[in-house]
Amino acid sequence: MRALSLLETRVLGVLIEKAHTVPDSYPLSLNSLVGGCNQKTARDPVLNASESEVQATVDALKVLHLVFEASGSRVSRYEHNLGRAMNLPSASVALLAVLMLRGPQTSSELRGNSERLHKFADTGSVEAFLDELAERSEEKGGPLVVKLPRAPGARESRWTHLLSGEVDVSALPVAAESADFVAASELATLKAQQATMQREIQTLQALVERLYAELGVSKES
Repeated sequence: MRALSLLETRVLGVLIEKAHTVPDSYPLSLNSLVGGCNQKTARDPVLNASESEVQATVDALKVLHLVFEASGSRVSRYEHNLGRAMNLPSASVALLAVLMLRGPQTSSELRGNSERLHKFADTGSVEAFLDELAERSEEKGGPLVVKLPRAPGARESRWTHLLSGEVDVSALPVAAESADFVAASELATLKAQQATMQREIQTLQALVERLYAELGVSKES
């Protein structure tokens, strides 16, 4: 399959999202689809596509069998076909939709942002599906996501989709590994150890003061 344009991925993402969030209005009319594409929230980047641009995009996706026009309605309505066309489970389709709508995200962000599309048990489950998409064989069309290098100042690496083509990972800024870097889990452990040591010191101080008092010895002596 050829690389998709930004608007093509936006149309696909909106169709997948709205199938779960507004099932009573799905498949979507062209007007609803335009509104979803230009939505100001939960979109990155924010677009301002015209009705004619969205219609042309839908027609292009229909040629690729990624979008179908629903029958039996006086108004043309459209539905996605990504899962069937690419032989993907619903969980993978949900992750791709959120990546197409919101841009690169960490696995924990993806879990939260995809909650209305698919409920993942934990972040590990999200990463398992991402790894599967990243390791997709060439016979099946090749990888559909890639894990980006951890950006400077970031705690986690982000993922992005490859439906719009390969990403030049080597051109992205990478966080320098430093001996001074402490992971969040390590920091929490160190704080807990410090609190324990402070309690032990306070206990020892109280014990020493009691011994001084029992022996009648002044601390200054």
